[in-house]
Amino acid sequence: MQLFYNPQINETSTDFTFDREESKHIVKVLRKKDGDILFVTNGLGFLFKTEIVLAIDTKCTVKIVGFEKADTPKFRLHLVVAPTKMNDRFEWFLEKATEIGISEITPIICDHSERKQIKIDRFDKIVASAMKQSNQYYLPKLNEPITFKDFIKKQHDGTLFIAHCEETNKKLLKDLLQPKQDITVLIGPEGDFSNKEIELAIDHKFVPVSLGNTRLRTETAAIVACHSVVFINENS
Repeated sequence: MQLFYNPQINETSTDFTFDREESKHIVKVLRKKDGDILFVTNGLGFLFKTEIVLAIDTKCTVKIVGFEKADTPKFRLHLVVAPTKMNDRFEWFLEKATEIGISEITPIICDHSERKQIKIDRFDKIVASAMKQSNQYYLPKLNEPITFKDFIKKQHDGTLFIAHCEETNKKLLKDLLQPKQDITVLIGPEGDFSNKEIELAIDHKFVPVSLGNTRLRTETAAIVACHSVVFINENS
């Protein structure tokens, strides 16, 4: 099934028109015509079955002929990840984490961060594309970048972890996970979190954890954490 995305539609919608770029893709590239069926999600758990009523490459219009609501996820995973020096590596993380299954992503600027400027609009497109490609109906929430200090000061619910490389008394993340929980995991930059940041996180109830015996790149560490949480929930 090929999935399309339109955040404006809801249960009360009867029809809608794709934007110019999507309309051109549907009509010119996919060669869809009047009467063809398209499946669309709004990223909020709904799958809409629609029928094309006007196949124009600048204004493809569909009517909604039915919809269904996916089950609410039994867990929430929030990954708070420092942007990588090479932008394409962070984009790879966004794509793969969305495919695996994640609820929320926050880019965090740390003491050792080498990249502090982020193109959030491009990231939004990558996440939406990955959601469509993996046939998921919930769009992960992508937050604006925030400094470590400002993030830690916020109120955080659920189980909180910080993954770092310092040689301290840590348990493996996978050994601490329980299914059906709200989980937040902090993943640092290439130079890791500073000692001050680690101490601050622990003071705010974040539990220090290890992701394994090898030293992982930022984006790899984030994917390992993501998969660990999803795996625990899929087998519960």
